[in-house]
Amino acid sequence: MSTLSLSAIALIVCAFFAGAIVPVQAVSNAVLARHLGHPLWASLVSLLISIIVLAPLLLIFKVPKPVLSADLLHQPFWIWLGGIAGMLYLTSALILVPKIGGITFFVMVIAGQLVISALIEHFGLFGMPKQPVQIAKLAGIGLVVAGVLVMQFAGEKKPRDTDSGAGNATQIEQTIKR
Repeated sequence: MSTLSLSAIALIVCAFFAGAIVPVQAVSNAVLARHLGHPLWASLVSLLISIIVLAPLLLIFKVPKPVLSADLLHQPFWIWLGGIAGMLYLTSALILVPKIGGITFFVMVIAGQLVISALIEHFGLFGMPKQPVQIAKLAGIGLVVAGVLVMQFAGEKKPRDTDSGAGNATQIEQTIKR
């Protein structure tokens, strides 16, 4: 059995809190979308706020200027996918959370992350080192997917409002105000 150092535990705790803030982001953005009239406006506002918060941090931490050279144009196209993926995730969260619920959404997000991460590691995609996926990891991914199925088929009896999500947004706002 391996032991974890104090710094490894601190990193794991930080990762937990980074994950814990994501549902707050999804819920707040879903309510923002309702008030702005469209999910894409909420995505834009959210990303603008990210820039407003990030820019001073670059100055505070004295981060060196980025290296911009012609070599950047000759890199694989997929190095630019991070921004697109972030926007797609953000917009998906604020559209889907009110419709399918936070738990289902985030379990599916985690399942998707596990499956794609396993493929990236197994095949060494995007320049990552190849790491064959062991049967234990596949079993873990299978358990997550099985958990989704259990939640979906043995879950709540009352159907969600899939047309607008407005009822859920109102409930979310009331929960946030408490």
